[in-house]
Amino acid sequence: MSETGIATAPRPLLLDDGRPAAAAWSLDSGMLHLNHGSFGAVPLVAQRRQNELRDEMERAPVVWFPRLPARIAATRAEIADHLRVDAEDLALVPNASAGASVVYAALAARPGMDVVVTDHGYGAVTMGAERLARRWGGRVRTARVPLAAGADEACGAVMAEVDGRCALVVLDQITSATARGLPVERIGVELARHDVTLLVDGAHAPGLLPAPLEGLVCDAWVGNLHKWGCAPRGTAALVARGPLREHLHPPIDSWSAAEPFPHRFDQQGTLDATGPLAAPTALDFVERTWGWETARRHMDELADYGARVIGAAFAGPASAAEGVDVGMPVPGMRLVRLPEGLGTTRLAADALRDRATAELGAEAAFTSFDGIGYLRLSAHVYNTPADYDRFAESCVPVIQDWAHRARTRP
Repeated sequence: MSETGIATAPRPLLLDDGRPAAAAWSLDSGMLHLNHGSFGAVPLVAQRRQNELRDEMERAPVVWFPRLPARIAATRAEIADHLRVDAEDLALVPNASAGASVVYAALAARPGMDVVVTDHGYGAVTMGAERLARRWGGRVRTARVPLAAGADEACGAVMAEVDGRCALVVLDQITSATARGLPVERIGVELARHDVTLLVDGAHAPGLLPAPLEGLVCDAWVGNLHKWGCAPRGTAALVARGPLREHLHPPIDSWSAAEPFPHRFDQQGTLDATGPLAAPTALDFVERTWGWETARRHMDELADYGARVIGAAFAGPASAAEGVDVGMPVPGMRLVRLPEGLGTTRLAADALRDRATAELGAEAAFTSFDGIGYLRLSAHVYNTPADYDRFAESCVPVIQDWAHRARTRP
């Protein structure tokens, strides 16, 4: 830590040949990329592998598709090894939302029963929960978890909504809008005692957490490989270990429909499976080049540095930037509070994101929680301290001007 209170800048990561890490990606060098957590970024080596696979598919599709289930099964085993789970417990799905939809479709009708979510939940997954509750003739109940809540308070808030009418709880392992953890391991144990089904949305967990399912008691877990794992988009894992797994079916009934879980997911008609098949290339690239432990540590140090530098820029030279207390911090992600009046709703935050891209040349995540707008930073190995310095120097003054104009507009 420096005397100014701003964290010492971590050294940028380099490739084996001494080039900056960003050289392994095809990212636009004129754009600031500070939002890896939304869609990820695919390294060139994985892009090339996917292109090779597509070429192979197009050269002989009648050879490709009959052999695809076996190749998917082998890929599942590699991904399971990365997540430290059994390959027989893991199915491949397009994304975490699709995995959640698979779980919702598998649950037997529970007339009049309720679903519990939190106010930190990912919107698309919560919408699926609302549709399920309507199908049951029940309702969605939202557990209010304060942003700064620790594990005890968060667990208490969720369990306060669990009663005899609750049949399902949906929890984020790492929240999207608020970049914090929830005590899913602890809550999972409590829900098992109440015989309540638990779906864990671990969209951000693969890559950020070394073993996201270790010690976790749940009926189903979903996680994206195309975020922190840097796999091609449309690559996610659905893990199920209990009785529910036998009722899980892929979105498309294909020729493997009669197979047990997870093998019935290995054949999905004519879907392009080259993304999932290239996922191990991305995972192995990070491990081989830096090691995932080193990469995670770097991402966390970088996110911390970025939050301090940008927070100080928003606070002004005469003030010390105060970090946003999220109760249960997670690696690689931080929140910076925006000036008053900006990003106070999800739609306003999304509009701010689009404006920052168009006018500032910055891919950044703007989020909203409890009527307050935040900048959500999510770092990866290709980021450098200079990215955050540039945002603080060039973008923050403009955003402050936007806020001033919004507050003084007649």
